[in-house]
Amino acid sequence: MNDATVIILARAGSKGVPGKNTAPVADRPCIAWTIDAALDAQRAGAVGRIVVSTDDAGAMLIARAMSVEVVVRPTELASDAARVDDAARHAMRSIDGIEVNELTKFHPIVILYANVPARPRGLIERATALMRRTHCHSVQSYSPVGKHHPWWTARVDAAGAVAAWEGDVLNHGVYRRQQLPPAFIPDGGVLVVCRAALMLDVSGAQAGPHAFFGTDRRGVVNGEGEVVDIDSPIDLVVADAVLRARRTQELRAA
Repeated sequence: MNDATVIILARAGSKGVPGKNTAPVADRPCIAWTIDAALDAQRAGAVGRIVVSTDDAGAMLIARAMSVEVVVRPTELASDAARVDDAARHAMRSIDGIEVNELTKFHPIVILYANVPARPRGLIERATALMRRTHCHSVQSYSPVGKHHPWWTARVDAAGAVAAWEGDVLNHGVYRRQQLPPAFIPDGGVLVVCRAALMLDVSGAQAGPHAFFGTDRRGVVNGEGEVVDIDSPIDLVVADAVLRARRTQELRAA
């Protein structure tokens, strides 16, 4: 069996978009698109076991209908203050006890969010391949920040006066997007952590909510707009449009 495990996180509660993980996106429940991505990676040989961690009864039904294992997430790990790594560790302990040793410490654990229905094909395969090639502690996907570049961040005070966020020169003196240095932001498409990192067994990792990333952190880059992370109602509209357009392109290509 492949040494990589996929954990799909699907918390029921959401203040921004209630029920977003099972909301319809391009004629399917949102979570179904993420399960499809995991199954595609499984068929490609990049991952083995797939499990959905959720407290959402609807998400459980969808996962089981798609022949995916379910771990029932306890209430204390399903609040809006619950941490991703705590939920992922609970899921791993629920399915295999997660023993870290010299043979297992670099096994990839793929964490996917059920509220990310749009991600590029092959993303999971790229991320797990990078971990296997480098034996790093984590791989996260990033997208270009586009026009929301940190150099163009400003302060606006109560009187409406505008000042640079950092330094004294507004916009760093750059007024054309093409002149901005490359900058990237985590896009939520995929997160892969090795087993040792998830279990906080990496020496030197800084304490805090990102300790499970370990110390050797790598990234894979997606194109702008290839990943859609649903955090607001408008994101549902964007994801629906993106997925319908992709489906049309694929049908034409076939």
